[in-house]
Amino acid sequence: MKKKTTIYDIAEKLGLTAATVSRALNNNVKISEKTRALVQKTAIEMNYEQNTLARALKSGKSFNVGVVVPRMDSNFFASVIRGIEEELYPKGYHVIVCQTHDQEKLETGNINSLLNAQVDGILMSISNSKTKNKIFSALSQKRVPLIFFDRKKDIAGVSSVTIDDFNGSYAATKHLIDQGCRRIAHFSNDRSLEIFQNRYLGYKQAIIDHHIEFDESLVIELFSKVEEGKKATRKLLSLKNPPDAIFSSSDFTALGAIQEIKEHGLRIPEDICVVGFSNEPFTRFMELSITSVDQSPIEMGRIAANVFLREVDSDPKNEQIVLNPELIIRQSSLKSTY
Repeated sequence: MKKKTTIYDIAEKLGLTAATVSRALNNNVKISEKTRALVQKTAIEMNYEQNTLARALKSGKSFNVGVVVPRMDSNFFASVIRGIEEELYPKGYHVIVCQTHDQEKLETGNINSLLNAQVDGILMSISNSKTKNKIFSALSQKRVPLIFFDRKKDIAGVSSVTIDDFNGSYAATKHLIDQGCRRIAHFSNDRSLEIFQNRYLGYKQAIIDHHIEFDESLVIELFSKVEEGKKATRKLLSLKNPPDAIFSSSDFTALGAIQEIKEHGLRIPEDICVVGFSNEPFTRFMELSITSVDQSPIEMGRIAANVFLREVDSDPKNEQIVLNPELIIRQSSLKSTY
C-alpha cells in the first residue's frame, strides 16, 4: 500500500518546517501569500489529504460551504459554481450544492439542511421573493455568513455579488433601436425578484429615452423555459400590429421565440430581431447565433467565494459588488441594412 503524504514530506521537499507547512495549509496570515501558494500547490501535486475531522475539531469549522441555486441545468449557474469551487477548494473547503427548482418550500428546506450540516457559510441565488426573512435571520443568529449572488434580497448586513441588470437591458434595447426596431416586446420573469424588475426597467427606460411610445401590452411575464417563449411569441404574432423585435430576460425564452418565428415563416433578423440574456453556450453555437447579455458567471462565483473568505473569520462587511455586463452582438439582431 502506498504511504500517505504527510506535512513532513511536504516540508522536506520545500525545505520548510512542518509547522510552517501546517500554517500555510490552514491559510495562516502570518505565512506570506507566496509561501502559502507554494505549499498548497505542492500539497496538490503530492496528493496530500488533510485529516478533515482533526482540522475541524481544532478550528471549530466544518470546512463545508453550501451553495443554493434555482437549478443546475443552466450553464450560468454551473459556471458560477465552478468559479466558487476554483476559489474554495485550494483553501480546503468542500462545496455542497442544492437546487430549489424555484420553489419556496425547497429553498427553506435546503437552508435548514445546510444549517443542520453545520456549514461554515451559504452562497445563494434566491428562487422566490416570498421566502421568509426568518430563515435568513437564523443564519445571522448562528453567525453563518450568507452571500447572495445574481438574485438577491435586500437584507441588512448581507453581502451580494450581482451584475448591473438595468444597464445590461438598457444596452440590449438600445442596440435593437439602433437596428431600426421601433416596436420591441419584452419577455420578463417574476418581477418581484430584483433582477427581473431591473431588466424590465432598463428596457422601459431605453424605449422612453429614444422617444418611442412605451406599450405595456408588449411586456409578457413568463417562466424561463423554451416552450414558454414559443407560446408568448405565438401570442405576439397574432396581434394586429406585431412587434419587430423581442428582448428576452432569458436565453431560453429567446430560443423559444426564434423557433416560433421560424415556424411562422418569418425571417430573423430581417422581419423580427431577437436578443436574450445570460449568454448560454447554445447562443453562439446555433446556426443562427443569438445576441445576448453576458453575465461573467465564473468571475461572479470567484468574487462571491472571496467575499465569503473575508467574512468567515470576521464580522460581515455588507459588500454590495456590481459587475458590468457585456452585450454580445450576433446574427439574431444584426440587420445588414443598418
